[in-house]
Amino acid sequence: MTLPAVLLVLVFTYVPILGNVVAFQEYDPYVGDNGFVAVFHSPWVGLEQFSRLFEDPAFWDAVRNTLVLFTLQLLLFFPVPILLALLVNSVLRPRVRALSQAILYLPHFFSWVLVVTVFQQIFGGAGIIAQTLRRHGHEGFDLMTDPGVFKFLVTAEGVWKDAGWGVIVFLAALASVSPDLYEAAAMDGAGRWRRMWHVTLPALRPVIALLLVLRVGDALTVGFEQILLQRDAVGPGAAEVLDTYVWWNGVRNQDFSYAAAAGLIKGVVGLGLVLAANKVAHLMGEQGVYKK
Repeated sequence: MTLPAVLLVLVFTYVPILGNVVAFQEYDPYVGDNGFVAVFHSPWVGLEQFSRLFEDPAFWDAVRNTLVLFTLQLLLFFPVPILLALLVNSVLRPRVRALSQAILYLPHFFSWVLVVTVFQQIFGGAGIIAQTLRRHGHEGFDLMTDPGVFKFLVTAEGVWKDAGWGVIVFLAALASVSPDLYEAAAMDGAGRWRRMWHVTLPALRPVIALLLVLRVGDALTVGFEQILLQRDAVGPGAAEVLDTYVWWNGVRNQDFSYAAAAGLIKGVVGLGLVLAANKVAHLMGEQGVYKK
């Protein structure tokens, strides 16, 4: 039963890793009969692509934007599913809980095109809020083209779209907590907040540590499609991240070796972040992604 999934992972995840060899070449897809054969005919240039990369100010701008977006998403996005799970778990009526879960999960199934369109209709220059302000004699605004608020806007879009989906994991963890623990805490005089602090949150801590490690490892991936859709509206100075930088140079400019070098650096840094975050989880007494 797992064989099809294993094959998919091998074909689409591990086999493409071999393509990183072009980061050490001046890859030209037209020197052979096809792109695969061209790898064996392209000249080797060693670390030349990496030297170009480190000397490019646009690359460091993309790194800075990526880290700023990751920090905002970690501080503003990551705690939201936990808070929502605690809120939904406190609802006693099954129908109300099911309805609230359905409402929270629904945006996850929207495409990023639809999500950006919804925000455009609300916060854009011709959006509902701006039109209402103008009708009442006030000056309107256009947050969708404001580079200063772009990073907060992207974070808000991510919270609205995916926070409900993250609730599923935490609700599953809460379902495994024995009711006897809550009853014992209540008999000892613990109120609702103390039961949450001393029973609920400790039960969620292993899951929080695991997801936090995975999120840190994915730090340099902050939403390619979402940002690409809005990149032209605010300009590359505010919206260029590593994923769009790789796409722009590799696909649009067809500088495949240069883009592969940028992607390889991103992967190595992501791996280092996973190992470091997992080590911190071990120091905190949690298992993390893998045991010691």
